[in-house]
Amino acid sequence: MTCTTIDLHNFLRTRRSVRRFKPDPVPDSIIQSIITTATYAPSAHNRQPWRFVVVTDLSVKARFADAMAEDFERDLLQDRVAPEKIQAQINRSKERMTAAPVVILLCLDMSEMDAYPDARRRQAERMMAAQSVAAAGLQLLLAAHAEGLGGVWVCSPLFTQETIKSTLDLPETWEPQGMFFVGFPKDEPRVREKRHLESVCIRR
Repeated sequence: MTCTTIDLHNFLRTRRSVRRFKPDPVPDSIIQSIITTATYAPSAHNRQPWRFVVVTDLSVKARFADAMAEDFERDLLQDRVAPEKIQAQINRSKERMTAAPVVILLCLDMSEMDAYPDARRRQAERMMAAQSVAAAGLQLLLAAHAEGLGGVWVCSPLFTQETIKSTLDLPETWEPQGMFFVGFPKDEPRVREKRHLESVCIRR
């Protein structure tokens, strides 16, 4: 397949965040393909610090959602959110996770990154690794888009890392960073307005 420059730009610009999916399962071959493509993202020192956890079993998704909900509720109570609003937010969060045909957890593994004696360079190294993982996350969403799938990136795992690691029995070095809900779109996602280039870019 050949792709013109215009085709490629149009493909990149038509990816949308999708939160509602058809119940149709996503074939394992497609899941494997989009994750493989994600691993072709650039990474600091080529250490490839990304790790992926694929969850398709409904019982595992439900257990995963329930565990995260406990931490979510604790944080909302601390923020003094009204109980009825807390329950509504928790229910919406759990429903989104269990309704998505595929849930992919994106993790960071620092074990093969460089180690430094000073805090400044340790912080920079962690940032480089996190940027690498984020690049893989974007590539995953674009690969899903290429397969006609929709997806959305949520950052809630950052607020409940230890609970997730315990619930999914993850290796100790795997740090949850984000999560993707993936499936065949139920609706056509609406186009959101983008900021004018002049407001986000300067030239020197």
